Amino acid sequence: MTTKTRTETIDYRQRFGLTDHVFPQNAHKESFFETPSYQKLKQRFGLLAREPGLGLLVGEVGVGKTSAIRNLCTELPRPDYHVVYLCDTAVSPLAVYRQLALEFGVTPSHRRAQLWQDLKTAMLHMVDDKATQPVMVIDEAHHLSEPFLLDLAGFVNFAMDSRCLLTLWLVGHPALRATMKLKRHAALSSRLAARVIYEPMNDRKVFLDFLAHGLQAVGAKSNIFSDSAAELLFRVSRGVPRDAARLIREALMLAHEQQKAFVDDTILEAVLDDQQDF
Repeated sequence: MTTKTRTETIDYRQRFGLTDHVFPQNAHKESFFETPSYQKLKQRFGLLAREPGLGLLVGEVGVGKTSAIRNLCTELPRPDYHVVYLCDTAVSPLAVYRQLALEFGVTPSHRRAQLWQDLKTAMLHMVDDKATQPVMVIDEAHHLSEPFLLDLAGFVNFAMDSRCLLTLWLVGHPALRATMKLKRHAALSSRLAARVIYEPMNDRKVFLDFLAHGLQAVGAKSNIFSDSAAELLFRVSRGVPRDAARLIREALMLAHEQQKAFVDDTILEAVLDDQQDF
């Protein structure tokens, strides 16, 4: 039987006194770092939570759009709000309406006209009788087909003809913003009450605050990254949270393997060299 070394049996979190992995995907509340883009989205999100309407959130891969919108949805008080989150954008419009009906406790009709009417009736009941505001998020919306967006415009116009009953957020890559500018989607675009572009952390101070917050949120008692390593991390990640989080974890694991008490630029450069092979 092979005897494992102490380094192999101790998780990197134990070495650095951490209670969790740095920047976990389920970060929320105190563990969630509010970037300038998040603060802007938070303001727009709050507006549409109070006055229902259509919102558009776009940003490059890895900037934190999904984490941000999910965190905001989690903070909405229940039963004041009923949140529906969809990320399967390969389905047909009718499938989305049927799923929405099920979420609202409605038996889905096979006829679209009846389904739309049933959904509107259900939303009126939720808002007027139960004082519950429906909120719907369609993530990965840049994959929605042209027919889907045209059909969605029809549903939004039908559901909001006399009053806005539903808060709907479309979340996706920058291509979605370009698509919404096309003339054939003017009916949907004209309904947009909030538009947010989610940016990377281009400011060095914001990024360093992000790093410090992420480490402190999982119990770090000291500065685990040297100043030079933090500077290198800022430059190579380009302020993109997903890229930064991945590099941070890999650097901590390598420092653990080398039995070092902190991450310097030598450790981070070794991580970057390993990635060049992929």
